[in-house]
Formats: sequence, C-alpha cells, structure tokens
Amino acid sequence: MKTLFFSAISLALLHLAAPQPHRPRHDHLKRNGPVKVHTQVDYVTVNAQDVIVYVDSQGNPVSTTTVQHNQAPPTSPPAPPPSPAPAPNPLPPPQPQPQPNPAPAPAPGPDKPSAGGPAPSGPGFKSGVSYTPYNADNTCKSTQQVATDFTKLNGFDVIRLYGTDCDQVSNALAATKGNSVKFFLGIYDLAQVQKEAETISNAVKGDWSRVNAVSVGNEMVNKGTDPGTVIGAIGQARGALKAHGYNGPVVTVDTMVAMTNHPELCKASDFCAINCHAFFDGKTPAEKSGEFIKGWVDRLGKATGKTVVVTETGWPTRGDTNGVAVPSQENHQAAMKSIQGTFANNVILYSAYNDMWKKNTQGTFNAEQYWGMMGNAPSA
Repeated sequence: MKTLFFSAISLALLHLAAPQPHRPRHDHLKRNGPVKVHTQVDYVTVNAQDVIVYVDSQGNPVSTTTVQHNQAPPTSPPAPPPSPAPAPNPLPPPQPQPQPNPAPAPAPGPDKPSAGGPAPSGPGFKSGVSYTPYNADNTCKSTQQVATDFTKLNGFDVIRLYGTDCDQVSNALAATKGNSVKFFLGIYDLAQVQKEAETISNAVKGDWSRVNAVSVGNEMVNKGTDPGTVIGAIGQARGALKAHGYNGPVVTVDTMVAMTNHPELCKASDFCAINCHAFFDGKTPAEKSGEFIKGWVDRLGKATGKTVVVTETGWPTRGDTNGVAVPSQENHQAAMKSIQGTFANNVILYSAYNDMWKKNTQGTFNAEQYWGMMGNAPSA
C-alpha cells in the first residue's frame, strides 16, 4: 500500500508557514552624527496539522492519520520588535582641571619718561645754535617775528633758549611744529625756579620729547653767585620739572673757568655744560678755536667723569681786538670752520643772529652785539 502525504490545511496555510520578513526598521539619525542603517528581519511561524492518507494499489483512500508539528502559533500576537536603543546621552564637556597659580608679575622697573614721548636726548646732538627773542629796543618779539626768524634755523638739531619770558618757549615750539628740532631750554632767574618750570610745562603741554635739556641759570657763579645757591636751584628745578612729567637732563651752565674751579657744579648737573669762547682768551687766533675749546672739554671731562657739552662758542664779526683775537667776518668763518672740524657733536654755536638789544662795553671789547652767524635777524 502506498502512503501519500499532503497537507490538510489549505495552500494559504502553507504560505503562512513560510518565513515572512517584516518592514525594515531604521534607527533615527543622531543630529550631526554619522548615519548608520540597521535592517532587522523578524520571522513568524505558524503550527499546522499534516494529514497522512493511506491508499490501496488503485489509489483509493483506506485510512488517515494526523501528525501534529511542535510549532504551535503563539496564543497572543507576537510582541513588537524592541524599540531601538536610545542614543547614549552626550558626555558632559570635560571640566577644566585646576591650574597652578600664575607666577607673580615682575616688579615695575624704574620710572620712565612721561607719556609725552621718548626721553630727551641730552648729549649726543650733532648741531646746535642759540637764539634770543628780543628786538633792538629790548621789547619782546611777536609770535610772527619768532616764526620768521626760525625759517633759517631748520637745519639745526638743537636750539638753545635762555629763559621763559616773552612767551619764547611757546613761540619757538609753534615755529618749529612738524620738524625734529629739540630745545635746550632755560630757567634764568634762580628766584623764580618754580614759576619758570611751570611756564615751561604749560608751553610743552606734556610733550617733553621736544626738550633736549633744561638749564638753571647762565654763568651765575662767574657773576658772583655762591655755588651752593646754584646747586640748590638745580635740585629745586629738577623736582619741579619732574612733578610736571619731565625726567630729562637738568644742568647749570657756567664758564669753563668757573666750572673748573667748582667741579661740584658739574657733579650736581646731569652733564657738564660750559660756555667757552676762544676770543676772550686773547692768545688764541680764530683758526685755533677748536683746539682751544677741546683742551677745556677734555680737562673738565677728566676732572668730573661726566660728558661735557659746549653750550656757547663762536667768534664776533665786529668789535675791538683782544690780543691776537681779531673780530672780523673772515675770522668768524675761520673760527666756525675750526670748531666744526674739531667737534662732531655736543656744541651749541653762539649765536644765530646779532643781538642788537645788548650793550657793547669795553669789558666785552665792544663786540657783544656782533656774534650772529647769519648777521641781523630777518625779523629785525
């Protein structure tokens, strides 16, 4: 007897018994992260009864039996696939590690010049000339007159002024605005140090970069003032100027003889400043002026250990003869050539123009008015 096997369940059940894939599921994309695609396939099976039919040789059914497969369908709907695992919480930002305390800032250095600009240069300038702002009748020159006079002085590095009257500091600064000239300023009256220091401060308006140095008095010991009084005035001026923001050189100016006899004047100053004229020696001709001046500069430098600046030197074009020293235009030029050939720096020539406001006397060989390098001032 042949035994035939066939399913008692409809062909539909056979379809259900086959594995059935579910719709692929995609994980949510993490914001700003890489995209990862996961495909998950779930299979569901259903148990079905197979019926065995026994037939004879002619194919006629004789008996049947049922075989139960151990694949019973679940009694409840299949559980939904698990939700995708939530994205891990972002890690907290790393906490800054405590840092060691910073090293303390270095202690401030010594005082620097005020905000007006670089420190005044003091010694080291290559050319200089002196100027006074007075008319022949001793009246003050106007702002315009000073401006006119300064049109011929642009080639000098330093211009020396002697005092603060006639608004000379303000006028000189205004006349040279925009160029690089610096000023060797002066406090002339030792009894008015505080007042003159304030006048200078008001004129520069905080810009001390235009100031090369400040002198206190001119040939005071040579005129009979006690050296101690001059030294006291130097200290007073230095303190008053510093209070206004100036930290540059402060000196007194005197003749080379007075400075040699009183080296304490140099030591109280930031450098040694001397007026030195070969003409008054009477034994030195014009063409030897440079050699004469250098002898005094070397002597004082060695005695004091300080730089020496010549704050006045020249030769008159008119006046009386003093021994071998003869005033003339030719000798004036010879003296200038000798001085400039001997010194490369630290010399202020005397003076820019003739000082017609001064009085000629026998003591000055009637030459006091005629030391001007360029003759009479253009504003005269």
